[in-house]
Amino acid sequence: MSNSYNIRSTKIGNSAGFRLPAEFYREHPQFANADGWIEVLSPDTAILRIVPQSGNDEDAEDSVLMRLFLDFAMTQALKNNTLEAYTIEMSVAAHKLIAGIELADEPLENGEV
Repeated sequence: MSNSYNIRSTKIGNSAGFRLPAEFYREHPQFANADGWIEVLSPDTAILRIVPQSGNDEDAEDSVLMRLFLDFAMTQALKNNTLEAYTIEMSVAAHKLIAGIELADEPLENGEV
């Protein structure tokens, strides 16, 4: 899913922009007519975020909140260079932490779940 596409700087009216190839939109039609933003990470690196239009208004608020949280987390991880690959060892450690834990469906005596 991590295809790369060549883009070119181009003049758009009185502004400048980037031209995406038609192949991009054929392979990812959800991005047609979408809005987004670009964030400069370093003098020679930028990340482009394209947000497709959501067809489900019912979950729109939750979706926006989750997107904001994930954008914040990604920005912090990229800013502090703290990203690391999730390894099998990490997965084993996580499974050991939750081994034997059961979730209760009933609220506690003080009303908490």
